[in-house]
Amino acid sequence: MTKTLMKKIGERGNDRGFQAFKDKSKPADIRSSNICAAKAVNDAIRTSLGPRGMDKMIQASNGEVTITNDGATILKEMNVVHPAAKMLVELSKAQDIEAGDGTTSVVVICGSLLEAANRLLQKGIHPTSIGDAFQKAASKAVSILTDMSISVDLTDKESLTKVAATSLNSKVVHQQSSLLAPIAVDAVLKVAEEGKEASVDLKDIKVIKKLGGTVEDTELVDGLIFTEKSCNVNGPKRIEKAKIGLIQFCISPPKTDITGIQNRGKTVTVLVRGSNKLVLEEAERSLHDALCVIRCLVKKRALIAGGGAPEIELAIKLGEYGLTLGGIDAYCVQAFANALEVIPSTLAENAGLNPITTVTELRNRHAKGEITAGINVRKGAITNILEENVIQPLLVSTSSITLASETVRSILKIDDIVNTNQ
Repeated sequence: MTKTLMKKIGERGNDRGFQAFKDKSKPADIRSSNICAAKAVNDAIRTSLGPRGMDKMIQASNGEVTITNDGATILKEMNVVHPAAKMLVELSKAQDIEAGDGTTSVVVICGSLLEAANRLLQKGIHPTSIGDAFQKAASKAVSILTDMSISVDLTDKESLTKVAATSLNSKVVHQQSSLLAPIAVDAVLKVAEEGKEASVDLKDIKVIKKLGGTVEDTELVDGLIFTEKSCNVNGPKRIEKAKIGLIQFCISPPKTDITGIQNRGKTVTVLVRGSNKLVLEEAERSLHDALCVIRCLVKKRALIAGGGAPEIELAIKLGEYGLTLGGIDAYCVQAFANALEVIPSTLAENAGLNPITTVTELRNRHAKGEITAGINVRKGAITNILEENVIQPLLVSTSSITLASETVRSILKIDDIVNTNQ
């Protein structure tokens, strides 16, 4: 009798111990699940990064097909169920709102940081410590990028055009970048408010899409407007024959009277013509990205090299910064620095280059002081990327790192998922 009672007590003790173990392991399982779900989203669009990135064909429930490599568009069309995966979709949207470009790279960076954080968690480091260290590393990264940036003046249309062309190089319509880039620059500068150049509303830039036709076609088009605030807006007027090309910039003459735009300020309309609906829609999205990067330069007038150059420079500088810290912070900052190498590694991989060899050579070049050395996907080599006119706004890079690190920190702080569905 006594042995039976002792056995039951022992079994109860084991049950309680097992339940306590389960309760203790649950937060770790939740974090692991969240990280895996978020990484799945990252893996889905990682191959779309860079000039040689692949496109995705997205078929909606109504049969509509979209072909694009724009990260924000891909994620918006994806049917994501897991709540942590939805956070990466929101991350891409936030980057699109803040900078308009880098919507793929911000998700790729976030996925790499989550992978690094997962390895740190497996070593027993507390998620709060990881999140705080990552936040510290992100702030230092923004400072490093700002120091290595090049100031740009809005009157320097050549530099602005190069930035717009870089954003278009990874798009389906990259062959028309020499035509699209100047259009984007002119459009943004024309709607920039005088005395308030940091405020540009892209709603003032209208895009009219027209299917079919050739570059030589001309026809009458209504509603092509460029109005000054001093215009008399009191009656309709039809624009004279306007030449429409694949992408052609059309502005009505000053003092044109057009109805329905009282107190509108400056408005610009861009005509887009494509051979089919898919190309036409992608051209519109590409033009939007180009407009956004110029808007970034209006907002923060600084640019940096592209081609993975800033990420490698950050990896080196943050590694050095980590050595000045002590304890867990040093370990976590180093992991953050190494995670940023995912951008040049992915660029090389998508371009058909050996990612390990390419990143190693890139690190060696930067260690020698060549801070503008980047991956030239056209030549398949490491070159001075500034000389190749591969440049991007500072705001795109700083926003990517800041938003990605904040998302990682939010995911790490989650230790349970509560379902309120009845």
